[in-house]
Amino acid sequence: MTEPVKGPASYFPSIEKKYGRPIAEWKDLIRASPLTKHMELVNWLKTEHGLGHGHANALVAHTLAE
Repeated sequence: MTEPVKGPASYFPSIEKKYGRPIAEWKDLIRASPLTKHMELVNWLKTEHGLGHGHANALVAHTLAE
């Protein structure tokens, strides 16, 4: 039996379902942004792309940790 996904990645299935874009595409957008600080990126995803705070935070945290 595999372990359940934990941390920011646990949000990924619901992010893809709700916003209709694959996670790789969101990560590419984050990497292409001129913004570099965590909360700047979170706020940008919320205002420019309509993501909720938790979803934006999970994407940014996972992308910046790579």
